[in-house]
Parts: sequence; structure tokens; C-alpha cells
Amino acid sequence: MSEIRLFVTSSEKQVEAVLDVMSTIFEDEDFAIATMEIDEKRDVWEASVYMMADEEESVRVRLVEALAADFSHLPIEREVLPDIDWIAKSLEGLAPVRAGRFVIHGSHDREKVRTGEIAIEIDAGQAFGTGHHGTTAGCLEVLASVAHTRPVRNVLDLGTGSGVLAIAAWKLLHVPVLATDIDAIATRVASENARRNGVVTGMTFATAPGFHSTAFSANGPFDLIIANILARPLMKMAPQLVANLTPGGSVILSGILAEQRWKVLAAYNGQRLKHERTIWRNGWVTIHLTK
Repeated sequence: MSEIRLFVTSSEKQVEAVLDVMSTIFEDEDFAIATMEIDEKRDVWEASVYMMADEEESVRVRLVEALAADFSHLPIEREVLPDIDWIAKSLEGLAPVRAGRFVIHGSHDREKVRTGEIAIEIDAGQAFGTGHHGTTAGCLEVLASVAHTRPVRNVLDLGTGSGVLAIAAWKLLHVPVLATDIDAIATRVASENARRNGVVTGMTFATAPGFHSTAFSANGPFDLIIANILARPLMKMAPQLVANLTPGGSVILSGILAEQRWKVLAAYNGQRLKHERTIWRNGWVTIHLTK
């Protein structure tokens, strides 16, 4: 079955606002949303939501209703995507990514790992997270710095995707790691990637749509929580996330566009977390806070 992309085109500022609307209506569902720069000089951007063909009608109706108040002047365009494994294709020829002590590489680049590096092998799969995106690389960089500043006894990787951040935490810290995702496929892929990287004990994988899952109470509270998701869900879950953090614990947040950072910081400052550091990568930010 074909995959469909519904999208609107406008300036960066308006597309960011449209992305907020899309996040609001689709944040609890398995629809990918994204923004993309089309023309830097002319300030042309696109905001997109992806779905399977049989879901298009209902998604379009909801999107039209959601955009009607402030963005009715923006036409909703449609693209039928070819039946291609885009994740596999996107990885063709990609060089290893280095962040702190970590190097993320495909199986074809094993020989490029340097002495002293913490290597994580991630090939094309069905879950997000190869290290090439600015959010993943930012989390890895902050993770490496956190390990040097305070003791960590256990870790939660919330929205684990491919499992790259959970695997990185385990390899760096050698402490229990809970990796969760709302998508059962992602959970399975993360578990397979952990085994491929030689992690056979010390990691727990759970499909958990929210903090009500018993996986959190059974394995927490946590000294370090990594959440590379999206800004709006991060803000919404701030009280529950902080409730699962130990006193003195650290939080690494990403999936946040630079323009959204103040809203996310406000949500976590409201939970009395202290801002330690923000890293900028390719228009995205990674934020480190402590309790």
C-alpha cells in the first residue's frame, strides 16, 4: 500500500506554527510529521504529515479542520511516495557520525572505528535514530558530558526509536537501561540492535504509550532520563517525566526546533529543573537540565 504525504508550503515562521498544530492533533498517534527547508534564499519551507493511503481521507479532514482558523489560506498539497525503503536509501554512503566519544556507523564502516571510541553499529531499519540527525548527535554529546559530572545508577531512554541512545548509555555507563517507545516495531528493532552491539544483559525494552506503564515503576526512578521526541509531547509530559527522576538526576531533551526551546525550558523550569546547557545542531537543540 502506498504512503501519502500531505503538506503545506510557507515561510519558516508560518511552517513552524503549522507544525505546532500538527503536533497537537497527531501527537498521540503513529503519524510522522516533519518540516523541511525548500529554498533558503526565498524562505520556503514545508510542513508534512505522513500516512498510509487508506488513512488519507480521515487525516485530511482533521488537518483541514485544524488549519481552518489561522491557516486556511495555505493549500494542503498531496504527494504519493514511491514504495522505497527510504531509511535504507538514506543511509547509502553516509559516513560515520562522531559525537563526544561515540561513533555511530553502519556495518560497512566497521574498519573506520578508531581506538578508544565507543562504537555503535546501526544499519537501516524501521525505527528512527542513526546518529546522523542533529537531535541524536546532540543527545550523544550531552550524554558523554553528563557521565563525567555526576554518578548515574540507571537510565531511561524515552522514545528509543532504533535504540541508539539506550545502547550508547549502556556502553558508556554500564548501568541498567530501560528503553521504551510507543511503537512496538521500534521496541523490537531497538532490542535487535542492542544484541547486534553485544548488549545481552542490563537493558530492558518496553512498548509503553505513557508513564502509566508498569515498566517505569518497576525500573525507576531514574538518575538520567533521555527523551528525544518532539517539543509538544515533551512539554505535555514534563510533570510525569520529572516525577520519575531522582533528586539530583539529569534530563536530556531533544527533538526540539531552536524556536521551540523557550517553551520547553519554561515547562521544565515550572517543574523546578535547572538548565545546565543547550547544544545547537542544524537548527535543532538538545537541552540538559538537572533536578
